[in-house]
Amino acid sequence: MTSLFTGIEVAAPIEVFHMNKLYLDSTDPNKVNLTIGAYRTEEAKPWVLPVVREAEKKLAVDDSQNHEYLPVLGFEPFCKAAVSLVLGADNAAIKEGRAIGVQCLSGTGSLRAAAEFLGRVLNYKTAYMSKPTWGNHNLIFQNAGFTTVSAYRYWDAANRKVDIDGLLADLEAVPLKSVVVLHGCAHNPTGMDPTQDQWKAICEVVKKKQLMTLFDIAYQGFASGDPDQDAWAIRYFVSQGVEMIIAQSFAKNFGLYNERVGNLTIVVNDPSVLAGLQSQMSLIIRANWSNPPSHGAKIVHMVLTDPTMKQDWFDAIKTMSSRIKDMRAKLRAKLEELKTPGNWEHVTKQIGMFSYTGLTPEQVDYLVKKHKVFLLKDGRISVCGLNSKNVDYVAIAIDDAVKNVPSSHI
Repeated sequence: MTSLFTGIEVAAPIEVFHMNKLYLDSTDPNKVNLTIGAYRTEEAKPWVLPVVREAEKKLAVDDSQNHEYLPVLGFEPFCKAAVSLVLGADNAAIKEGRAIGVQCLSGTGSLRAAAEFLGRVLNYKTAYMSKPTWGNHNLIFQNAGFTTVSAYRYWDAANRKVDIDGLLADLEAVPLKSVVVLHGCAHNPTGMDPTQDQWKAICEVVKKKQLMTLFDIAYQGFASGDPDQDAWAIRYFVSQGVEMIIAQSFAKNFGLYNERVGNLTIVVNDPSVLAGLQSQMSLIIRANWSNPPSHGAKIVHMVLTDPTMKQDWFDAIKTMSSRIKDMRAKLRAKLEELKTPGNWEHVTKQIGMFSYTGLTPEQVDYLVKKHKVFLLKDGRISVCGLNSKNVDYVAIAIDDAVKNVPSSHI
């Protein structure tokens, strides 16, 4: 029987979810999951932040809550709280009415709305991502209609650091009318951020080239344990008069992965453009998800606007970031104890959820098949998957892979 759907090509699986499924399907008692970017406790369990539980209980008994539609641009009190979090409450852009927020579906939905707005409304067709970057960035911009999605140098594989000279040179060569996507903190996948001086140099090129700046910040507070420190680069760019779009996610720093809580902060120099901007963004969202879900947004709003709950949130993100830093230290120490070939300082210099280990695809394949340590083929691991029970096992497995599948990059 013929079908109107005949001939659909089977697409390659999405790697991170494919590897996670391989982990779930494995029956090896020693298996370790370093794939999915989601926080895990010392017991390898998901963690609902206590302050999130408290907020949910308050919402559950609040008879004034209902399930009516939100406005197309979202729950405004949440948007204001999110803008304040990323820019700082005293930011001049907020005081002067030059910054607005639009509620979106987590970081991915925020990026997609931004890309479609830039492409369809402002007629941008060229975007530049770091090399490497988050696996979904390129697809989002391609599907939003960008005809050119290119890369600027970012990672110095030999020295395990940011290739700042290559980065600046590439941005200098970017054509006019281009979008540049920057990671606000905890660069994914490398875990290595520019220094403040390097950010200043990047900002100078952005200003000179008049690049449309899109910051993707998915780990504010989660990265260092300090939301203000993690937003430093964004706030510096704003202080230098750079107009920008900021895609915020509350999946990681609030543990609200499946609630899809995101905000698109837009900073302009002329407030008179905002009416048109909001009207066009309304049409984009109307044609995508019409209006966003309220539950997660109301949790984030409650926590960020209640001083006691906000302090509890600060304590929670410090707990998460501290455990990750501890796992980084333990992994590096064990690798050095084993005299694993190569320099492993980068493991503790990196920040946030991920470590770009430097392992090759062949070594990754060896780890997966022999030791059932599951990670991505580019060598990225989610440090959250490590704990005191498995960190030595993972280090021994990496040591075995490096020694038996040698690489000039280690």
